[in-house]
Amino acid sequence: MFYRESGDFKTTYAKDTQTFPIKLDRVGYYIILAVAFIAIPLLLITDTGGGASYWTNAIFLPFLIWAIAAIGLNILVGYCGQLSLGSGGFMAVGAYASYKLMTSFPDLNILFVVILSGAITAGVGILFGLPSLRIKGFYLAVATLAAQFFLVWLFNKVPWFYNYSASGQISAPTRSFFGFEVTGATASAEAKYLFCLVLLFCVAWVARNLTRGRIGRSWMAIRDMDIAAEIIGVAPLKTKLSAFGVSSFFIGIAGSLFFTVYLGAVEVGEAFGIQKSFLLLFMIIIGGLGSIFGSIIGAAFMVLMPVLLKIILVDQLNWATDIAAHFQFVIVGALIIIFLILEPHGLAQLWRLLKEKLRLWPFPH
Repeated sequence: MFYRESGDFKTTYAKDTQTFPIKLDRVGYYIILAVAFIAIPLLLITDTGGGASYWTNAIFLPFLIWAIAAIGLNILVGYCGQLSLGSGGFMAVGAYASYKLMTSFPDLNILFVVILSGAITAGVGILFGLPSLRIKGFYLAVATLAAQFFLVWLFNKVPWFYNYSASGQISAPTRSFFGFEVTGATASAEAKYLFCLVLLFCVAWVARNLTRGRIGRSWMAIRDMDIAAEIIGVAPLKTKLSAFGVSSFFIGIAGSLFFTVYLGAVEVGEAFGIQKSFLLLFMIIIGGLGSIFGSIIGAAFMVLMPVLLKIILVDQLNWATDIAAHFQFVIVGALIIIFLILEPHGLAQLWRLLKEKLRLWPFPH
């Protein structure tokens, strides 16, 4: 009886259309923000035994960065219905753009480096999104897959992108944000965590408002039936290219953070190969297509699952590490089949159904 709209009166249009109409949802949202922005950084600061570095590098940073990338891909695939398999290549664009910006403009603030890297990736995404006016479905997926292989080949074969380094590897210089180092070997765990967390919060907030507005409705109209959408006045090319641009912008930000804050040094074939594109696609399928919340929980699932499997199978049951790694693929494949057949909207829809049941509990109808 505690999860109800009863007594939660709406006196303005803004309150009536807010993201969390039930008070308990809003309270839970603020508690999660308090834990993320206050409690976790304090734990990272006070931990002197080396655990902070492990938790940050193994769980927190990958989750935050992949959540940003998943939101970007979900805008294109889940909201606009344009299947893409080139996300790894677009992340590589963000990484190499940030590397060139950091080495060419040493005084440029790291925040502007990340945003400009996203903008450059958005331009590349729009360029590769041009065929979407004529092709769709499987053929568009193949076209974006070609973009993936072309971009990885480009960054491998053109020495200018890695400043003619003999190894072909790029390394992120040390950069600070408000006096705290967020890139480089000496950057603290809490500084890197908070930097990525703030960007994830901003990306999720922008994406949520875009999908609720006119642009988001245009994306969904194209997704549901592009011919009918064109008849009622939605411009297909403009709408599809805007989805490619916004999606690539967010994915470029994730690629920039993946290189500068998380890894520090990358080689494009290993860091941004085709497996990253499929990993990102699996996140939004399991989390939920057409859902910002689904993108976040999908990223959390795919980041936490290998860690939990290692603890259970390797540490507790003494399985071989390679067998546990292969078992992870079995679980992911089975979940994708189950969700696509039984619940195409993923974990986010299961969460919605649970909340609907709570709103009626203990009554059956």
